[in-house]
Amino acid sequence: MKSTRREILKTASAIAALPVLGTSAKSQTASAASSMPLPRLTGSPVLDSLPPVIEHSRDVHTNVDKVREIAGWMAYEELPMPDYQLPFGIGQGSPDEIMDFVMTADCVDTAFTDFTTHTKFQVDYAGRHWSDSDALFACMKRAMDKGIPILDGKFLAQVTRPELERIFAGNIELPMLDEKMEVWHQVGSVLAAKYQGRFHNFIRSCPPRLYDNGNGLIERLVKEFPRFNDVSEYDGHSIKFYKLPQLGIWFVYSLLRKSGQFTIEDIDRMTAFADYIVPVGLRLMGITSYSDKLEKAINSYTLIPRDSTWEVEIRAHCIYATALLREEINKKRAPENKILIPQIDARFWLPYHTTSWPHHLTKTIMY
Repeated sequence: MKSTRREILKTASAIAALPVLGTSAKSQTASAASSMPLPRLTGSPVLDSLPPVIEHSRDVHTNVDKVREIAGWMAYEELPMPDYQLPFGIGQGSPDEIMDFVMTADCVDTAFTDFTTHTKFQVDYAGRHWSDSDALFACMKRAMDKGIPILDGKFLAQVTRPELERIFAGNIELPMLDEKMEVWHQVGSVLAAKYQGRFHNFIRSCPPRLYDNGNGLIERLVKEFPRFNDVSEYDGHSIKFYKLPQLGIWFVYSLLRKSGQFTIEDIDRMTAFADYIVPVGLRLMGITSYSDKLEKAINSYTLIPRDSTWEVEIRAHCIYATALLREEINKKRAPENKILIPQIDARFWLPYHTTSWPHHLTKTIMY
């Protein structure tokens, strides 16, 4: 049995004990204010879009001094590039199937916890128990075992709710199933009309760059597939997050880079994947701080609306803080050991993925 994504991440990040949250959000907010103005980071359309949020946030702040303190010891962790393999033998010897599976799954790789009961989606497959995104992979492979053409755009464009209920049969109904069906309908229609029904044909039609004057992989994903256009408005400014398009391409790159079957010339422009988990790690380490009102909302499991100022600030500071931490860490490392931002993302995602500390709850198909 191949390693799962979560098991692989255990070899890609050093596991640290949860630190004690020694200062209150209020005192950390004051500390953050004293560190202003915050450093400006550039390098990708995502980072370039963040200043209106970072410089004018009301309820979330990045504590620059804490970033530098943590970089002082995190720089000496291994923080290796991941060496991913898909579970269940998916894509063995077939880079095209790897691209198709990863990107098809990436389209619906969101919302695995019931918003009312807080129960996680789980499934039994191949003699093991799987949960959240690993359960998604398991369900898709189970469908493939039954001959269901789940990676083909023509099937995705017409899949029905009863079919999805059978494909994703688990301990609970897959959260946001109707929204995910609509996502696959939209994506499948584009794949069937333009790319012979397969994501690998789309990927191979792009230059080997994330951004290339509108023609890069990320640029075309968000332009041709609306489900990937992860953008929010904040005080009249468009803030780009691009969580799922970046995550999908990062996984494909990580799976195929060693074999030379997939290269990206500007991989250093990849940012963190702003989700629910990484902000928890940043908060607990004191890198970010929240207002008392926001803390209370999160701790009471209050739904935070998509595109609200709270949600935008949480996600923007997640991307900014991880980028700043990467910058500070790379100042202390030899040129051959410099890291990419997704390596920082993984460093936080693993130890905090199963923490009991509450994360914000937002009903969205974007992460």
